[in-house]
Amino acid sequence: MATYPEYMVAPIRQDLTEAGFEQLMTPEEVDAVLNEQSGTVLVAVNSVCGCAASKARPALKMAVSSSDKKPAKLVTVFAGMETDAVAKVREHLLPYPPSSPSIALFKDGELVHMIERYHIEGNDLMRIVNNLQGAFEEYC
Repeated sequence: MATYPEYMVAPIRQDLTEAGFEQLMTPEEVDAVLNEQSGTVLVAVNSVCGCAASKARPALKMAVSSSDKKPAKLVTVFAGMETDAVAKVREHLLPYPPSSPSIALFKDGELVHMIERYHIEGNDLMRIVNNLQGAFEEYC
């Protein structure tokens, strides 16, 4: 069940989908992407949170658009909306606790880099961009 009205989250979703992120809506879509055993996948757990708006989404877009090396696939789920899809992503993120916004990088089906909410709200935008770009350099 959705926590927010769709009209409220539509522009927030669009912020990432226009930047090339695929919106995953079901647990089956999540598993199809995250169980892939080859390649890299960047997962953004999107939210209406102020730190998502001011840091997470801009950092994701900057890191992806300005990196020579980048993940093969960009996907997103929306916390508080498609709860089953978000729960499935969070299963793949264990042992990390639920966190939104958050950003995860998978390589060959394994979680290799995680940025939790406290890493986002406690840092400036460029530090998050640099963190992501460092992970892209190492794993992509």
